[in-house]
This record gives sequence, structure tokens and C-alpha cells, in this order.
Amino acid sequence: MNRNKREKEYYSIDVGDSTFTVLKRYQNLRPIGSGAQGIVCSAYDHVLERNVAIKKLSRPFQNQTHAKRAYRELVLMKCVNHKNIIGLLHVFTPQKTLEEFQDMYLVMELMDANLCQVIQMELDHERLSYLLYQTLCGIKHLHAAGIIHRDLKPSNIVVKSDCTLKILDFGLARTAATGLLMTPYVVTRYYRAPEVILGMGYQANVDVWSVGCIMAEMVRGSVLFPGTDHIDQWNKVIEQLGTPSQEFMLKLNQSVRTYVENRPRYAGYSFEKLFPDVLFPADSDHNKLKASQARDLLSKMLVIDASKRISVDEALQHPYINVWFDPAEVEAPPPAISDKQLDEREHTVDEWKELIYQEVMDWEERTKNGVVRGQPASLGAAVSNDSHESSSNAVSSMSTDTDSSQETSAGPLRCCR
Repeated sequence: MNRNKREKEYYSIDVGDSTFTVLKRYQNLRPIGSGAQGIVCSAYDHVLERNVAIKKLSRPFQNQTHAKRAYRELVLMKCVNHKNIIGLLHVFTPQKTLEEFQDMYLVMELMDANLCQVIQMELDHERLSYLLYQTLCGIKHLHAAGIIHRDLKPSNIVVKSDCTLKILDFGLARTAATGLLMTPYVVTRYYRAPEVILGMGYQANVDVWSVGCIMAEMVRGSVLFPGTDHIDQWNKVIEQLGTPSQEFMLKLNQSVRTYVENRPRYAGYSFEKLFPDVLFPADSDHNKLKASQARDLLSKMLVIDASKRISVDEALQHPYINVWFDPAEVEAPPPAISDKQLDEREHTVDEWKELIYQEVMDWEERTKNGVVRGQPASLGAAVSNDSHESSSNAVSSMSTDTDSSQETSAGPLRCCR
């Protein structure tokens, strides 16, 4: 495409402290969130005739960490297609050459709220269990592609008013794990499993712990383990669940074990005391869902020793969850990840920049008249497009390390089954 024609396709608009330079197909831009990675706007897409979220990654290659995360997010979003994982609709850059390349825009489905807002609602058992079921389906799909998340949290899970749920991001790269004795940085660790906090090896059920923490917060209305850093996080866990067994201690490396063994010992509390009946909604007559079942599921997910924790598949079969079981959702074909060494890749900033630019250009090559050729018909089927006006209470399809998404009010959740 020649330079003049390309320039005519774009326009610029100031959004807060940033300038968005976007394709003219996107109108009515409104800021709806911001974080460590960039700013997100809602917009109306005149080609797809639907509301979307546009996430601007400003200089995604400013350092190796940012560049690797941007590349990983883009590659994985292009491969994954599941109703419980956020869908990528378009990728573009207004810059014309690799040398000029500075900004990348990801266009995604627009949702109504994240779980931070849903947690403040009074949910019945149907909505609570259905939201958990969808989260587990999304996690299972990621696991099928070899993606273990390890950083699930309410701000990275979004819903629509019909109770449709989607996971926003793809978690920690394997090289990005941080252990107890490493220097802390500003990031929410409330939902990270003990094996991640303590720098241990991990398996797929590392994500089940996070789901347990999220479920606990939905029941209690407050964070279960609100640690201020790695060490305080671990203390909060053992104060409530009790000091783990010697069998678990022997799995720690020596320096971490020495620290953990020198902490005061705690007996912990029973799950009946941590989650008394009064915290739960009334038992459900329709689906026979009960507080006792919900508590049992929590007791199986919030297990410090991962070898004794329930798996994703087992959680999907639990009586509190399997009322929604649909093989088409649970056993969806796994995504084909083209880059098998994605998490192990290490490059210079300039090399990352070129790789990211190539991915954007590849997307443009696959695009004709603004619509991705061969895009699955199911992509984004759950997103409403009944209004040309971007919803003023929409929460973006964004993932941030600082959880600084703009707070908005979510409407009532309708259970769609």
C-alpha cells in the first residue's frame, strides 16, 4: 500500500494523555481503562458493525520484558479460539515501516464488566457456579495448548450481562515467574498459587488455586489472601489454611525452606469456619446447588500442596460445576500454537521489534476489506452489537499488571441457561 493511501485511512484523536491514531472504521472512541501496558478505548467498528475495545500498546518494545510480553500476547491471541477466551478481531499499526514502528493496536471484543465489579454483587448459586464453569473451560483450553496461566485474577476475567465470561490474558511466561526471595515489584499476587510464590516447580493445577481464590472472594466479598508482598502473601495463606506438612517443606529449595520453616506455625481454620453458611446464597431448588457443595469445592481447590489439589478436569466434574457440563465447551479442539518455543525465546529489543512488526504485517496480509479471511464464525458470537453507541459502563478487553482498570458499574447478570 502506498504511503498516501495508507495515511488517508487513519485519523488521530486525543484520549486522556495519549493520542490514538486509528483506522477510520473505528469511531466514537471513549477511554475505559489504563494500565502498565497501555490505554484501552471502546469504539464502534463500522466494518464489523459492532462495539469493540481498542488497546494501544505504546512502544511495546521499550525493553525486553515489555517486548516479549507483547509478542507472546499477539501470537497467542492469533491462535486461540474459544468462547471463554477473549477474541482478537484486528491488529494494526499506523506507522508505515519497521524503522518508524512505535505503536501497536489490538482490537478485541468489548465486554460489560470485569469480575472485580461482579464480586460486589449478590450472586445466586446458578450464576456463581456458571461463572466458575466458564473460567475452568477457558483454562482447560489454554492448558490443551500448553499454556499454563499462573496469574489469573478478577481484573483479567470479563463478563457480559448475559453471564458470558471470557479470560483476557495469557498469564506469566515461564521465564517471568518470581519466587519468594526475589525483589518484589508492583503487581497483584493475591491469587497466585503457593508454588509460584515460593518459586517451586508447577503443574497445570496451579491455575485451580487462582480459581479457588477468586471463588472465595465472590463468596466473601473481599480478598482471601491480601498480601502486601511475596512474604506477607505466604503468611496470609498459612495463617488461614495452616502451616503445610513436612512432606511439602521437603519440596522447597533449601533457602526458601529455611525461611518457611522458621516462620511461626499456624493450625489454620476449618473451611466451615472460613466459609460459614451465612456467606452463601440460599440453596438452589432448580439445580440442587448447595452451600455445602460450594464449600467442598473450595476445600479441594485451596490446597497448599499442589500434589493434593484438585485438577481442572476434576473440578469440571464436581457436583457444584458439572450441572453446566457441555462436551463442546469442555473438549473444544485445542489451539495450534505455531511457535513451540514461545516462552523460552530470548531476543534483543530490536529483534523483538522486528518479530512484532512481522506479526502485525502478517495480520494485514490476512485481511481483506477489513475482515480477517477464514476467521471462525463463532469468534465473538457472544458479544452484543445491538447499539452503535459504545456502552458507557463497558470494561475493556485489557490485561494490566497494576490492576488500574477504570472502575465501572456493571448491570444485573442474567444467567443464560
